[in-house]
Amino acid sequence: MSDTSPILDLPYLAPAQAQKHVTVNEALTRLDILARLSVRGFAATTPPETPQEGETHALGAGPTGDWAGQDDRIACFTDGAWLFIAPRDGWLAVTEGGEARVWTEGAWRGIGLGAATAGRLGVNASADADNPLAVGGEATLLTHDGGDHRLKINKAGGASTASVLFQTDWTGRAEMGLAGSNHWSIKVSAGGSAWTTALLIDAGTGRASGAAVQAAPDDATRASSCERTTATAPQRSSARCRKTAAPPPAPRSRAARPARAPTPASRMARRSVT
Repeated sequence: MSDTSPILDLPYLAPAQAQKHVTVNEALTRLDILARLSVRGFAATTPPETPQEGETHALGAGPTGDWAGQDDRIACFTDGAWLFIAPRDGWLAVTEGGEARVWTEGAWRGIGLGAATAGRLGVNASADADNPLAVGGEATLLTHDGGDHRLKINKAGGASTASVLFQTDWTGRAEMGLAGSNHWSIKVSAGGSAWTTALLIDAGTGRASGAAVQAAPDDATRASSCERTTATAPQRSSARCRKTAAPPPAPRSRAARPARAPTPASRMARRSVT
């Protein structure tokens, strides 16, 4: 029979053993560390100068100081000294900040769902029935795996909605996608209740319509766009705007002056020439 348990390496009591409390206390200490393994961080290499009782770290490669030679071990400060424990496959450790990793294939790795299906998942946010996937943070990254990357939003039927909704303080302000039809559109709202279709692309013809599309040569949309264009870059105003602009005023003509009769001196000059 082994002297320790097969999973947590807890020491067993021997028959007629003296000072049984020493063995029992050692087993309780290891159990206290491993039952709910909480660490300050992963891949630690430098021990703290003044560790606290019970402080635990998941060490990385090449640790120094009091941790030298204890690569990849769990280091716990107890009874004034460091206790080192070798992790085993399947052990779970969680940092005080909530990061969870599992020891597998010789390293602490992030937990993956694999083939499992989660009903709800919240990443720094609370998921609910309406939002089974919730992510809280400054940004969300979706990247390629060596090639292309496409984001797919699928809806059940033509009357359903597949869109991206932009909100301010949980109130809708803009939406783009297939909103209630198969025509792609952009809608905007000033207060979240009344919505204006700024742009709609017909799925069959590809033609555009909406409040942002010019309906006639003299409509408000065209006039305002010409004003903005000429105001910001008059030297590059579009030909369309130039055609609708008022023609420039005709230059003023000078009044015709009556011809003056030649003077006697000029008549004599002409006569002498001839």
